[in-house]
Amino acid sequence: MKFLIAILGLLVVFALSFIASNNKRGIRYRPIIVMIILQLILGFFLLNTVVGTVLIKGFSDVFNNLLTYASDGINFVFGGIANEGQAPFFLNVLLPIIFISALIGILQYVKVLPIIIRFIGLVLSKVNGMGKLESYNAVASAILGQSEVFISVKKQIGLLPKHRLYTLCASAMSTVSMSIVGAYMTMIDPKYVVTALVLNLFGGFIIASILNPYQVTPEEDQLEVQEEQEKQSFFEMLGEYIMDGFKVAITVAAMLIGFVALIAMINGIFNGIFGISFQEILGYVFAPFAFVMGVPWKEAVDAGSIMATKMVSNEFVAMLDLGKHALSARATGIVSIFLVSFANFSSIGIIAGAVKGLHEKQGNVVARFGLKLLYGATLVSVLSATIAGVFL
Repeated sequence: MKFLIAILGLLVVFALSFIASNNKRGIRYRPIIVMIILQLILGFFLLNTVVGTVLIKGFSDVFNNLLTYASDGINFVFGGIANEGQAPFFLNVLLPIIFISALIGILQYVKVLPIIIRFIGLVLSKVNGMGKLESYNAVASAILGQSEVFISVKKQIGLLPKHRLYTLCASAMSTVSMSIVGAYMTMIDPKYVVTALVLNLFGGFIIASILNPYQVTPEEDQLEVQEEQEKQSFFEMLGEYIMDGFKVAITVAAMLIGFVALIAMINGIFNGIFGISFQEILGYVFAPFAFVMGVPWKEAVDAGSIMATKMVSNEFVAMLDLGKHALSARATGIVSIFLVSFANFSSIGIIAGAVKGLHEKQGNVVARFGLKLLYGATLVSVLSATIAGVFL
């Protein structure tokens, strides 16, 4: 039965993508089919093989060790604030972002990350049928973050046509920054985080290939990456990345305070007037999508509520909400994979603002296709969760 539902889910995703496509005749189906097969292979490998389990455990252990190291610095500054045995969200989940951001900065400075990003991007470009720039950007987004990635290609931002700019922005919204992966792993099972990271990488290209198909000529397919570190000393770079990590932690904390409070207020108003919370109403709207992803129908409304919460607020609020629901293991896995992306309304402003800071005209272009950006990124999340649902 779950295979039939998965096929239905894929058909729904592709139909919704096709309807919104800006060039239906230009869709190239061969790369799409290849990437879907790769998603299925990778999903099976990560979720249903011993080797995949070992790799995920190794990845998880690395981040657990990093979080342990980060706690030394946090305890030095904030030791004694928390009561014994308590685990404050800001201290244990958000502040480690600072340490991981610093590590990313070091790896970037010593040229390790650029080599990795370029290599994986080159391999991806052979599979996805798109340009080197798009492939580089997708990998870089998953490591550097949805705002910082545009700095590395800022020389080319102003030269890009609208369709290529859309693909770059779609990649930034469909993936998540490596600096906050550790935070996710404290909230949901690490194997779902890793699986979502891999599936979303290909899913972003699949949906973009349908929504926004085009071909890049050899003359256009040039990749010129800006190396910011050449102008900085090691400690200047380190200080900058530490402060960037702190800004991310504070920003997420502020958004959590605002969104959680607003959702609580709106739920209170709806409960008082209609006898049902706003999240429950959204749950009914998103329930069909949860079902075609593979969530059992009896849990679809609860799952839909969590999915909607992610879209209207952010993934952190939704992950906190997921912990409050007693979903089955299968439903929890599918919803968890759906949550691992930046596909929410606030990301439209973040990405448009990042591009506008580098090129004002292009920033306005991004703002105009912002809703289509969110539409596509949400379909990427649905696609990844549907693929994973086959193996859960």
